[in-house]
Amino acid sequence: MSTLEETSPETISDRAVVTAEIRAVAESRGEPSDVFELEEPRRSRRMSASSLSAAAPAEAGEADEELTVDELRDAWPLLDAGERADGLRVLSHEDSEEFFVALPAADQAALLAHFRRGQRRHWIRLLEPDDVVDVIQAAGESHRHELLSHLDAPTHKEVMGLLAYEEDEAGGLMSPRYARLRPQMTAGEAISYLQRLARDRVETIYVSYVLDPEQHLLGVVSFRDLVTADPKRALAEIMEKDVVRVTDEMDQETVARVFAEYGFTAVPVVDAEGKMKGIVTVDDIVDVVQEAATEDAQKFGGLEALDLPYLQSSRRVMIRKRGRWLTILLLGEMLTATALGFFEEELIPVLALFLPLIISSGGNSGSQASTLVIRAMALGEVRARDWWLVIRREVIIGLSLGAVLGTCAALRVLAWGAAGAYGEHWIWIGVTVAMSVTGCVLWGTVAGSMLPFVLRRFGADPANASAPLVATLVDVSGIIIYFTVVKLLLTGILV
Repeated sequence: MSTLEETSPETISDRAVVTAEIRAVAESRGEPSDVFELEEPRRSRRMSASSLSAAAPAEAGEADEELTVDELRDAWPLLDAGERADGLRVLSHEDSEEFFVALPAADQAALLAHFRRGQRRHWIRLLEPDDVVDVIQAAGESHRHELLSHLDAPTHKEVMGLLAYEEDEAGGLMSPRYARLRPQMTAGEAISYLQRLARDRVETIYVSYVLDPEQHLLGVVSFRDLVTADPKRALAEIMEKDVVRVTDEMDQETVARVFAEYGFTAVPVVDAEGKMKGIVTVDDIVDVVQEAATEDAQKFGGLEALDLPYLQSSRRVMIRKRGRWLTILLLGEMLTATALGFFEEELIPVLALFLPLIISSGGNSGSQASTLVIRAMALGEVRARDWWLVIRREVIIGLSLGAVLGTCAALRVLAWGAAGAYGEHWIWIGVTVAMSVTGCVLWGTVAGSMLPFVLRRFGADPANASAPLVATLVDVSGIIIYFTVVKLLLTGILV
């Protein structure tokens, strides 16, 4: 897209129309913390150019104001591709480029698909090689060749090298543009070189990597170390030789844990032979962590992870991703009816009153346990072989929580029973409810904590041990526990 051309009356009018339209959408969404009902937002904001032009004199002061980056960002989720392109067009040249570079890869790919061929060349060349790779992966295989054709030869080579890696590997995250130095250079020579290098598009000059002629990583040196060192001192004497590094095939979540553990802003990536391939920067890891956390949160809510932001996901996709898990959970809940069928004789009204209380206690405790274990797995605090340690802890915790909740439930039954609510055997009913709650909470805690380990053992994502799934499993077992206790304690008394 070319930048906005100097100002014919038609161009000014067009800018006023676009600015007013996008500003209206941004204002309709309110503050980020507010919730507004956006009924038919696209229809309500589509105004013709003629109507806006007619209103222009009355709103001359507002129309003269330039569209701000914040206004475009607020309106962005509700704009289609054409409106987004118009929004970039009315921003200043510098703001539009910065805004585009900061967009998620999916949005960048959608805009590039909307732009004309000549415009694509300008916009895609703003991106770093690792960001170009993300855009190509988001655009799909059908657009790969066409997007690659817009790159200059050096960038094309760098991008092709990155595309050889899997998307979730360190090699797929890294940037091949980094500051590389030779061990025989002096500190003064390195500073002069980095001053010239700063004009090029490298990820960072604050950390430089010392390589031999075969590109093996020998050490790392910070810009601060160079500035404070004797200008005539060789880098081989200054550099830190014990370098934390990751391999190009390392999983991105493992790379994220390296950043969390050491607090680096950049980590070097090497191949199996120790040759430097690139660097992963903390901004790339922030995106990885946010994406992983979002995916886990969605899975734990009982649905498949969305590929796009909520407002950009189509209704069909939402129905498919949410409906699949809801159907599985419905089939699981059908087992609840089956379990109740086995205890039809014991299902007298006074006992049925406490069924929701008992099975919900088990489901809640199971959801808590699975949440804690899944998060501990994600942070690397718990590994697959730690299942025995976890189950030992959760058995004690489950018994303790079950005793507390069972006591609370029993006190409630006894209080109402003393008032005559549950007949002459209210004490036995209170004891039965207390034991059932204790048993269900214990079982729910153990089942919820172990389900992530079982899923991992079979190669599935532990995050799929969602709260709805745990609750469904515990509902069925809770019915069995409850009526088993009923049979043991109340046979000959109530049943």
